[in-house]
Amino acid sequence: MTPFAPEKVRIHGHEVSFRRGGSGPVLLLVHGIAGSSRTWREIMPLLASRYTVIAPDLIGHGDSAKPVGDYSLGAHASGLRDFLALLGVGRATIVGQSFGGGVAMQLAYQHPELCERLVLVDSGGLGREVSWLLRLLTVPGAEFVMPVIFPGFVRESGNAVARFLFDRGVRSARAAEMWRAYSSLTEAANRKAFIRTMRSVIDPGGQTVSAMDRLYLASHMPTLIVWGDRDEIIPVSHAYAAHEAIPGSRLEVMEGVGHFPHVEQPLAFTRILIDFMETTEPSPFKPDELRELLRHHQAGSSEPGPPASRGRRTPPNRPADPSPDPRQEIA
Repeated sequence: MTPFAPEKVRIHGHEVSFRRGGSGPVLLLVHGIAGSSRTWREIMPLLASRYTVIAPDLIGHGDSAKPVGDYSLGAHASGLRDFLALLGVGRATIVGQSFGGGVAMQLAYQHPELCERLVLVDSGGLGREVSWLLRLLTVPGAEFVMPVIFPGFVRESGNAVARFLFDRGVRSARAAEMWRAYSSLTEAANRKAFIRTMRSVIDPGGQTVSAMDRLYLASHMPTLIVWGDRDEIIPVSHAYAAHEAIPGSRLEVMEGVGHFPHVEQPLAFTRILIDFMETTEPSPFKPDELRELLRHHQAGSSEPGPPASRGRRTPPNRPADPSPDPRQEIA
């Protein structure tokens, strides 16, 4: 089978599309809202020489089914639990970007026994602030306006323009990723799933779901936070707040990068991720340790996590490594 070629499994009667390749410890890559497993296409080959890389299309996204149903973080986390079970994966490092970061945190919260490490990339679920456009799309009646905002003919003409610019050397990874999300919403089934997903975590005032009050539970788990300092969708201040809330977490702020570090600077992002993987030990899930964390927090204590979870804090103004060619071998 071709590495990273789309595969499908059925979970509870619904098809879930995914890509996988490589060998070694498992990395589960979880995309953001209106995205798909294709968002990881630049970094998957770079990781596959060291790790088994698995990237699903969440229900309601990409080539997965788009049923009428529950699109909450908890439902997606439970779906990933069942997905891993079907693939025979007992434990994995969970990497979540944007909405996928919220799903990753929910999975680590609901099923910590499945999670070896946690990686949050410009993650949702860490504060109220979010792009005004996303808030606008959650107002009542937005689903009736979206067919006008996202007409099908725009996708075809936009794709033609994108190809024209690409052929002439005009390229922006950030703009291309945003265009892919926009163009996916020209399809009715995608729009309906998008609205259900959005309203599960965002309202006109901002994000409605926050993990900040229970991030201390991640102190037993090696945690990496990666953020672009020019993220205009979710502010970088959320990265600093999460870093302070998770004892021993690592923070990497990538200079000049927006909401998609893995797309905008894939080589630099991959180096950061590999360094984190190679310098931390998987979390040995211990129910007694989790129980103690809950008890200490209830008593007003803020004990740090075990040594395995400790990491370094990267100065926020450190430039990210240049990424001239994401296909070159990672040293």
